[in-house]
Amino acid sequence: MNPRSSQISRITNETKIKVEVQLDGTGKANFSTGVPFFEHMLDQVARHGMLDLIVECDGDNHIDDHHCVEDIGIVIGQAFAEALGDKAGINRYGHAYVPLDESLSRVVIDFSGRPGLYFNCDFKRDRVGEFDVDLCYEFFHGFVNHAKATLHIDNIKGHNEHHKIETIFKAFGRAIRTAVETDNLLDGKPASTKGVL
Repeated sequence: MNPRSSQISRITNETKIKVEVQLDGTGKANFSTGVPFFEHMLDQVARHGMLDLIVECDGDNHIDDHHCVEDIGIVIGQAFAEALGDKAGINRYGHAYVPLDESLSRVVIDFSGRPGLYFNCDFKRDRVGEFDVDLCYEFFHGFVNHAKATLHIDNIKGHNEHHKIETIFKAFGRAIRTAVETDNLLDGKPASTKGVL
């Protein structure tokens, strides 16, 4: 694999998943998950994060999409952890505000080594099309636990659930893009007074 890239596979009784990520990418993406709206959101992460992302999932969608979405979050988190390695020289922190018409969201991430999700979004509907909006939380929860990142997600305003979710995923991509960039002033050292992340 190229530097700052990873390929992870995970097989359980519920899902079979393969993820490839290249942090220094161009926004290329390819998905096969059986969850079209979720693929649309993952595409926002790749394009706005300027990372290349491949996600393949064969799961028990006949039950519902919960296992697929949550487990994809887990495997993408694992891929990020591997691609970032010791995280020496990266900005570590990233944030973004992203609007879409009436909706506005803020995402702040810290690749701190300490998992934590602080998710503040008040959905008014249960679904966008066939997609259960509760699965947004499950995806990000899986991601932070395995990327070992602290993630604050706030939908500040909005009426349209599709718009709200899309601003969250776009802002997530933008925040990641800043956080994983290398800072030459760090001279290859971690952005921490501890000397390690």
